[in-house]
Amino acid sequence: QAQLVESGGGLVQAGGSLRLSCSASGRTFKYAMGWFRQAPGKEREYVAGIIWSASSSSYADSVKGRFTISREKPKNMIYLQMNSLKPDDTAVYYCAAQVIKGSWSEWGQGTQVTVSS
Repeated sequence: QAQLVESGGGLVQAGGSLRLSCSASGRTFKYAMGWFRQAPGKEREYVAGIIWSASSSSYADSVKGRFTISREKPKNMIYLQMNSLKPDDTAVYYCAAQVIKGSWSEWGQGTQVTVSS
């Protein structure tokens, strides 16, 4: 089982930037890693993902052009660079991993991102 630990959340004004980090330890094999978020009263939603071996990525329409996901294989880490933040981006952001393709089976504890207007 992988252990995922997020960091980098915080409070930022609208238009600002934050960079989230996720460190993976334990199980080293993974097909993909990604970021999800959950705002109060809403369901958890997909934000971005990256195929570990190929480095290809995908994004939710709501963050395309503003967020960038990247990975650092030697350190077993992924990042989410978030620019032009909006109050609607306020949520708890979770790091997740697919050990087997198609199943987000590993989750971090989450990090709070708050964007003030």
